Order: sequence, then C-alpha cells, then structure tokens
Amino acid sequence: MLHEKTIMIDWTNFTPWPSFAGGLLIGSATAIFLLFNGKVAGISGIVGGLFKLTYGDVAWRVAFVLGLLIAPLVYGLVVPLPLVQIDADTVSLIVAGLLVGIGTRYGSGCTSGHGVCGLSRFSPRSLVATVSFIMAGFITVYIVRHLIG
Repeated sequence: MLHEKTIMIDWTNFTPWPSFAGGLLIGSATAIFLLFNGKVAGISGIVGGLFKLTYGDVAWRVAFVLGLLIAPLVYGLVVPLPLVQIDADTVSLIVAGLLVGIGTRYGSGCTSGHGVCGLSRFSPRSLVATVSFIMAGFITVYIVRHLIG
C-alpha cells in the first residue's frame, strides 16, 4: 500500500524575495561575464581549465574560483551565515563528488554552464542536459528516500 504524503511549505523559511534577488545577481553576473569575456560561466569548465594550463588563461580562472570561495566569507560579515548540516557520511560524499565530476565530463558541462548559461542562450543541448540533471536528481532522491531508506 502506498503511503499518502502531504507537501507542506515551511513558511518561516520560505524566501521568495531573497531568492529572486539571488537569481537576478547570478543571471546578471553570467551575462556580464559572457559579454566582457566571451566565455560561459560554467564552473566545471572554468575549474577544469586550471588542470590544462594555457598561457594567459589561468589568471581569470583563479580569480573566478577565488571569488566563489571568498564571497560567502564577505557575505558572512554582513549577515549571519546559516548553519551547514550535511546528512551523509564521508564515503557517500566522495562517491557523489566523483559521480558529479564524471557526469560533467560526459555532459560537457555542469548545472551552471547548461542550466543558467545554456538555457538562457536557447541551447537545445543544454535543455537536454538540464532535464537529465533534474531527472537524475528526482530518481536519486526517490531511490534513497523511498526504496532504500
């Protein structure tokens, strides 16, 4: 027998306006990055490029990654950062990270490259990749939460 579940919205943590503002910032930043650099702000591609060093191509990649790492620290000076709670063991996190890395290589990009940048350019390949990412997430959550645990 299937158990009926109700989806409830946690109204105390529902943040449409900050989420909207964050989306605007991400969209604007990726558009500006593309406009001024002619490159897509896909994280896996930017980080991957650090492993095949090309003269004149390293500084902006390092600056981009440092910006990703430093931005939360700067934000934390203004607003208290949320408590991070990871409900997985170290082995699961390593396996998940490796699977994501393999997936980004086979998919020629990650969620930021395909989902944010590719969809905004109406790329059919990015549409297929993004739908695949989302479906893989749905299936994984269903298996882990309903079939295994």
